Amino acid sequence: MSRSGADLALLLLGGFRTLVDAAITELDRRGFEDVRPVHDFAMRAIAAGADSASELGRRLSISKQSAARTIAVLQERGYVARDTDPEDARRKRLQVTPLGYEVMRQGEAIFDELRDQWGEQIGAAELKTLEAHLSALVGTLPVRFDTPGWIARDLG
Repeated sequence: MSRSGADLALLLLGGFRTLVDAAITELDRRGFEDVRPVHDFAMRAIAAGADSASELGRRLSISKQSAARTIAVLQERGYVARDTDPEDARRKRLQVTPLGYEVMRQGEAIFDELRDQWGEQIGAAELKTLEAHLSALVGTLPVRFDTPGWIARDLG
């Protein structure tokens, strides 16, 4: 049976959704019922240096307004905080809180567990081969979460 390119795209998306949905369900079971995938993406970007709504928006390929809303939710839930910039007291910088880092650690552990489950389902060697093939196909460019690459190029 021959598959189309669209079938391949749907399989890849289905694999992503399967992993993310299972991780969110497990985070909920572990007491983090208010975490969504975008929260993890945002906290990782903040931990990597995105210290403002503008910078977070650029890193996630979302609008500054969407980034500001995400930041507000993360602050409300105690996952990020705004601290005074040591170089400019008028400026506030975003920081991931210890609770935010705990959510990220739990998420990483869950994804490792899910990866192990996939390895049990298809075999460790097959999973390693799948990962190698996907790495070769995807390349080294950062994965864009919300905006297709062609749109991001047009906006950049």
